[in-house]
Amino acid sequence: MSEITLKTLVVRFKGRILLTNLLVFLESMLGVLIPLFIGLAINDLLDQSFRGVIYLIVVGVSSVAVGSIRRFHDTRAYSRMFQILAPEMVEREREKDSSVSKITARTGLLAEIVEFLEWSVPAVVGATVYLLATLVIIAGLNLNVFYASLLVLLLTFIVYVTTGKINFKLNENYNDQLEKEVNALESRDHGVTRSYYTTLMQWNIKLADLGTFNYLIVMLGTTALLVYTPIAVIKGGVEYYGLVFSAVLYVFEFIAALIELPDNIEQVIRLNEISSRLSE
Repeated sequence: MSEITLKTLVVRFKGRILLTNLLVFLESMLGVLIPLFIGLAINDLLDQSFRGVIYLIVVGVSSVAVGSIRRFHDTRAYSRMFQILAPEMVEREREKDSSVSKITARTGLLAEIVEFLEWSVPAVVGATVYLLATLVIIAGLNLNVFYASLLVLLLTFIVYVTTGKINFKLNENYNDQLEKEVNALESRDHGVTRSYYTTLMQWNIKLADLGTFNYLIVMLGTTALLVYTPIAVIKGGVEYYGLVFSAVLYVFEFIAALIELPDNIEQVIRLNEISSRLSE
């Protein structure tokens, strides 16, 4: 059996992972178009036309259909992946004479990797598509808002690059403690069990505090962008009310994707640490 890392799993199961993310890309592109078609529908309705509404319905239904197909595929594909990998990993750990505690903990970590591929990778792909596509559309609607959005994106990048190594080390300490769980329970000593969970939660709190600090800085930037957007759009002299509405919606879409992306970045850092652990 080859090492279990994110890289080896992506190579081994590339077909099902590629299909998932192609569907995510298509679903995201359709979703990105919805605010634009809402604006066009508003303009057409003001001109006593339902053409824009019909286009909006087609785009919306198409997005829902693609998203549903992807979810049916994902449930089956990633359940099968874990069904294949878990027995292989257990056998490998038995050959190394690993303790039941370690095997149990690593089976849980393997489940996290598979869940990451099923949920977080599509989320990262979707958020990235939304970020890039909304930036392009915002640039077409108002350049000042576009530049402000780029500044917020740069701020987010700096924050998470700066704290990345700290995040990795905290995850390493958390997982070191997690692998001791069965031994702590088997000791049947209340003091040992209490000490185990106290230490585990201390590392959990440190991870959460770091995430909160990063979130606070990013949210300050996005709040400033939200306040600035309607001012810049209205002063920019957008001709149609529907496009003003679309511009504000796209900034909301951009911010939603931006807020979602850091959570997945933290998950990538955690899974990189788990991958290095499972390949030992």
